[in-house]
Amino acid sequence: MHVVVVGCGRVGSGLAATLENQGHSVAVIDRRAQAFRRLPDGFGGRKIVGVGFDRARLDEAGIAEAGALAAVTNGDNSNIVVARVAREAFQIDRVVARIYDARRAAIYERLGIPTVATVQWTTERVLRRILPDSSQGVEWIDPTAKVCLVERAVPGHWAGRRLLDLEVDGLSRVVGVTRLGETQVPSDALIGQDGDMVFLSVAGDRIEELDDHLARVPEKGAH
Repeated sequence: MHVVVVGCGRVGSGLAATLENQGHSVAVIDRRAQAFRRLPDGFGGRKIVGVGFDRARLDEAGIAEAGALAAVTNGDNSNIVVARVAREAFQIDRVVARIYDARRAAIYERLGIPTVATVQWTTERVLRRILPDSSQGVEWIDPTAKVCLVERAVPGHWAGRRLLDLEVDGLSRVVGVTRLGETQVPSDALIGQDGDMVFLSVAGDRIEELDDHLARVPEKGAH
């Protein structure tokens, strides 16, 4: 997948390097050419000098072929503008914006723009929101490694079904869901939507089995 990263600070450069190491093509945009010094030696992605919401710079970065964009500059306003341009003008589905103000982050989540505030920031969280395969993330592991808490995006083919249908007896339990910037304990009847992030407890040695279950299209009428 091709990914555009706007901002080449500590987070942006690390994100770009990780994506390239995982086999993705990457283009990085930053206002300052010297910012690209943070990229590792041998980085093979595109380096574009300019502002991330400039459509000419986005075109140069290959936005037309991109599957995801991460706006991770040090300015909330810039990140939101970039994210909205990517989502609305270029129809990029996997977009995430770094937001310093957690209150504003919640507002933008309600507008359909996934955000990550600095209090919860890690490169891993961004990767989980922009990569098609987000199975690597583990939020918590108990001391015996018998039970883990994982965060997963609700697959599109599960949208419209009860979130509790994601559960498998003896394998996993749904313990929470984040929707439009707010996290809740799901009721038995809560229906999944595109953009939901769900937290599941899962047997520590069966995470791959859970991801296989989520990847399968459920049979019609099955619960």
